[in-house]
Amino acid sequence: MNLPTTKKESIQFGLIMCFGMVLVMTMYNYYLNGMIGKMTFYEGITDFLIAFIIAIILDLFLVGPNAKKLALKLTANTKSELFTVLTFSTFMVIGMALFMSVFGLVTTILHNGYTSNFIIGDYLSVFGKNFIMALPLQIFVMGPLVRFIFTKYMKPNKNEVREA
Repeated sequence: MNLPTTKKESIQFGLIMCFGMVLVMTMYNYYLNGMIGKMTFYEGITDFLIAFIIAIILDLFLVGPNAKKLALKLTANTKSELFTVLTFSTFMVIGMALFMSVFGLVTTILHNGYTSNFIIGDYLSVFGKNFIMALPLQIFVMGPLVRFIFTKYMKPNKNEVREA
């Protein structure tokens, strides 16, 4: 697997991954909350852009680095790159779902109002629904797709002859 090795590659990879995950998860949450058709296109784009900015900041500075440290620590004795990638992806989904579910809950409350008396229960419900969707999305769809795009179009091929 051709994964990011430099800071520039990590940023490129993170931007593509965050864009795809935030786009799908935003639509999923709009659907779950009955917001499709009730909000304007401008509101939808604004929510997506805010979520994307939050997600990329979390990916680059908080969740990403900590997920990488944990995954490398847990997979230090294995030579399986696939196991390392799956472990990293799982930790990323857990961390991002923990934080982005707060954003999702706040966004839902802003659009629909707050009608419950148990914010912790609402948060756990949002987190559970997001995690159940995000983990398979990350492992089976976005992870392979973004790695393909990254390898094919962004990461230099070691076999290519570079011209001076």
